Amino acid sequence: MPASPLLSPKAAKPVDEKLTINIGCVDLGQIDLLVQEGFYANRTDLIRTAIRNQIATHADVVRQVVTRKRIVLGIQQFSAADLGEVLAAGQKLQIRVLGLAVIAPDVTPELALATIESLTVLGALHASPAVKTALVGRLL
Repeated sequence: MPASPLLSPKAAKPVDEKLTINIGCVDLGQIDLLVQEGFYANRTDLIRTAIRNQIATHADVVRQVVTRKRIVLGIQQFSAADLGEVLAAGQKLQIRVLGLAVIAPDVTPELALATIESLTVLGALHASPAVKTALVGRLL
């Protein structure tokens, strides 16, 4: 089985997504001071820690919503074979993911349209540009 382009050969986790934020000069200066004083290795370390702390603060709410909305938490992957089985069964998927949804490169836009009724992704969606374009009307 060939290595997934989403996974580095040395790690068993998906490639991180990049975010761009705007931050005030005073806040940035305070971040730099904390880094300089050795509290954090770098700006990114502080920002990741702050985000994780906020997520931990709201963990109960996240769990409740994931349960109520029947969302898959983590990584959910769909290959052409997976979607072929759905098609053969005459079913359609309502995909709900908090984390990473991966629609494999072997999935054609036609197969995606025939098998995916709706798609909600809180996090990241990795799919070919053609599949993303085909599903744009089904993204919730």
